[in-house]
Amino acid sequence: MSAIPIDGKAVAQSSQAGLRPQIESLYNSGIKPQLAVILVGNNPASRFYIRAKQRACQQLGILTRDILLPTETSQSELLEHIIALNNDQHVHAILLQLPLPPHISASVVLEKIDPHKDVDGFHPLNMGHLARGEDGLQPCTPLGILRLLEAYQINTQGAHVVIVGRSTIVGRPLALLLLRRDHQANATVTVCHSMTPDIGAITRTADILIVAIGKREYIKAPMVSKNQVVIDVGINRVSDPDAPRGYRLCGDVAYEEVRAVASHITPVPGGVGPMTIAMLLHNTVKAVKLQLA
Repeated sequence: MSAIPIDGKAVAQSSQAGLRPQIESLYNSGIKPQLAVILVGNNPASRFYIRAKQRACQQLGILTRDILLPTETSQSELLEHIIALNNDQHVHAILLQLPLPPHISASVVLEKIDPHKDVDGFHPLNMGHLARGEDGLQPCTPLGILRLLEAYQINTQGAHVVIVGRSTIVGRPLALLLLRRDHQANATVTVCHSMTPDIGAITRTADILIVAIGKREYIKAPMVSKNQVVIDVGINRVSDPDAPRGYRLCGDVAYEEVRAVASHITPVPGGVGPMTIAMLLHNTVKAVKLQLA
């Protein structure tokens, strides 16, 4: 029996529909939520992601402001743009598209974003709230994964969740979210990474396996146990001359063989990706409310 595919598009659409009344209420109060997006350079993948985010904002009535900067922009020039956006009362949310050119320190720049406008949830203050189990703006992809699990009634209470990948964007904040005393959390969490010996021995023990390692089809069927829930965060571009664009997308999980073992699985594309954008919109609305409080 094949695994049940987890439809991230459908869950994202439902989440975005739930934001409409809140955005309408803000408009009725004279407040138009606005997201500023900063892109340094001309990374094709980054431009693709930004266009997807812009379309989602337009559908809900969230205004967007684009700051498109050349690759040679200095760190100090970028900081000037961020400070101006911090001080602009019409801008409620700031998204700095990563990765940045190598001459700019992401950690230095992210620290300068107003924590109440930090819709990626990467500011040290927001990460600190997350580590303490407190409310705040939380990273979009980890938050989206929890929403997917909740939508499919996959219980995390007491479950053993294995996360493959320890990045500050997905792996680490996701572990912190799952450790909270919360109906969507209370999990036992194991984090594996590049220095973990025999990862397969650990991944097979999971009730829920979440993979964010950035390696194409890294997780194979022998690394998965029967009836596991498998969440694939990876997105990798693979050359394919038969595809319309000359390439296809695949995840960090070998989808076809793993779905024969798992109980639920996210496809790539159409799984976690749409939820990341949905949570960006959620955080934008939340940022407005934090600034009004």
